[in-house]
Amino acid sequence: MNKARRTAFFERLREANPRPTTELVYRTPFELLVAVVLSAQATDKGVNKATALLFPVAATPRAILDLGEEGLKSYIKTIGLFNAKARNIIAACRRLEEEHGGEVPRDRAALEALPGVGRKTANVILNTAFGEPTIAVDTHIFRVANRTGLATGKTPLAVEKALEKAVPAPFRQDAHHWLILHGRYTCTARRPRCGDCVVHDLCEYRGKEVA
Repeated sequence: MNKARRTAFFERLREANPRPTTELVYRTPFELLVAVVLSAQATDKGVNKATALLFPVAATPRAILDLGEEGLKSYIKTIGLFNAKARNIIAACRRLEEEHGGEVPRDRAALEALPGVGRKTANVILNTAFGEPTIAVDTHIFRVANRTGLATGKTPLAVEKALEKAVPAPFRQDAHHWLILHGRYTCTARRPRCGDCVVHDLCEYRGKEVA
């Protein structure tokens, strides 16, 4: 996909959704961090149900540490892998308290040093909480980037690096959310809704079907 088509691609996504954002419900960088850790192999809807009960009770690292691992589990037990996630969140809260004064750091290396936080989660925090032009490549973005020809790669990191070069500067801040939402609701895995796609004529997917 050449530069002109990439620009048109994002212009249309912006026109359809001028202010894209995460579907996770949060108020602070810490709440977003917890929600993103919980969202691995889980739906945003399921996470939001759990955090709607958790955050009114414990919305800071200290408060979650006071809950303890078993107490935290009682709020997130409806979410897949909740045992491992509880351990990681407690460990991350302890490190936030000990090394960062209870605040979420605005630094990739410091974020990735937190238990349960990998590159994807760090990118989400940097982008959504702190306004950095990062792109967290999840399964949706990986699929959309490769399928459309926007930015191809065999690994999430390769796609991330390709997107950093491919996305025109004016769209980098919001590209993360546009691509996730497009993959979640239009460019779906099994039966992409090409007939409803605002960029179908720019897409290089050979299997597209436009009614």
